[in-house]
Amino acid sequence: MKNGIVMTLFTLLMVLAMFLLFYFIYDVKPGNMKKNFTYSKKVISNPLMGYAPAAMEEIVADDVTLLYVDITWRELEPKEGIYNWEEVESENQFNKWRSEGKHLVLRFILDYPSNKKHKDIPDWLYNRLDDAGDWYDSDCGKGFSPNYNSEELITAYEKTIQAMGDRWGDEELISFIELGGLGHWGEWHVDSTAGVRQLPDESVRERYVVPWLSAFPNANLLMRRPFRIASENDLGLYNDMAGNCEATQEWLDWIDSGGIYSETGENDLVMMSDAWETAPIGGELTSSDSLSSLLGDNLSQTTSLVAQSHTTFLGPKVAEDIGDNKTGYNELLKNMGYRLWVTSASIKQESTQKVVLNITLKNSGVAPFYRNWTTYVYLKNKGTNRIKRIKLDLNVAKILPNEEKSIPIELPISNVRKLRENYSISLGIVDPMTNKNAIHFAVSGQETADTLLLFD
Repeated sequence: MKNGIVMTLFTLLMVLAMFLLFYFIYDVKPGNMKKNFTYSKKVISNPLMGYAPAAMEEIVADDVTLLYVDITWRELEPKEGIYNWEEVESENQFNKWRSEGKHLVLRFILDYPSNKKHKDIPDWLYNRLDDAGDWYDSDCGKGFSPNYNSEELITAYEKTIQAMGDRWGDEELISFIELGGLGHWGEWHVDSTAGVRQLPDESVRERYVVPWLSAFPNANLLMRRPFRIASENDLGLYNDMAGNCEATQEWLDWIDSGGIYSETGENDLVMMSDAWETAPIGGELTSSDSLSSLLGDNLSQTTSLVAQSHTTFLGPKVAEDIGDNKTGYNELLKNMGYRLWVTSASIKQESTQKVVLNITLKNSGVAPFYRNWTTYVYLKNKGTNRIKRIKLDLNVAKILPNEEKSIPIELPISNVRKLRENYSISLGIVDPMTNKNAIHFAVSGQETADTLLLFD
């Protein structure tokens, strides 16, 4: 008898416990259901952010969604008007990365120093110019710095950029362009101690920017310094000395205060301290500090500088494992780009024929997601597996770090009970290049899912 009473009480307590658990997790009330989610601090692989190793690499880490491509004018256009499209695309594996849903960072370069005497503009152009430029042999390396003031060079440059736009500008594959063009490595500086003439004044330099604006309307353009033209056209910025404290602080000072462009002495740097809110910050890890230093003893400084810069991507020099230790690699990655997640979702019967789903999205990263990709809610019928897709009225690019956005969606099911019994509800953000859900949300337990399960 006593055993029976004990078992009955135990069963009642278990039922009560399950009810309370269900109540607090789902906030069950008449006509209402709510679920809270837990933020994940794990490394998450997401498109258009993170490390961007060279596109020529045969094997890249699982977290990599961006690849870096630099192209010299010489290799692209060996004969005037004749372009090595197939060779460049094959060498940089355009088809492979496109098929895998990865995107590219592009830099077009006219002067890439190396350990051998060479030039990176085509022979046909070099032979045509009366004053072609300056050969150099310096601490930067050996190479040839073109005469950027040359009208003939500028005209040819504009035609080549337009040709690239005709070939690649209408698709999503090339998503970021670091505007090179001028200076060693396309970094908008030259070694004047080696007899290289200074870069042109502002009015001429801008002509190396303008053609890109129309040639690549779908890509984000980034500049090495906060020039006036970058500010006027809402361009992003990049720092090729990321991780180096002194150089990065100088770069941040330019962005915060503007100032003098050291190459010409012009007061041509302008304040762009809020640029990161609408355009990406890129670059690569510095070569002046060892990776063991950047990712070891100075890891906290490196991650702080990257986060402070609101960095979205770094490449082609990226972090690597130090021995078997991935701590530095992962910590740096977690301090780049966006980290979107859902804090809560609720379903409410607002009237006899109206059911509303409300989703609260938050960005816990250091930068926005710079694309207004379409966000959908998916209703999956548990019996037939048929899926209804509902487009959200949301511009995901507007969700800045530490901001939340609540989105109400009227569902095509008029009864909460019917909805709960017959449908699961999920959320996804679609990459227009692949037409597939691509964003991994920073939600505990669902970090690798490209579709976030809200209610099952």
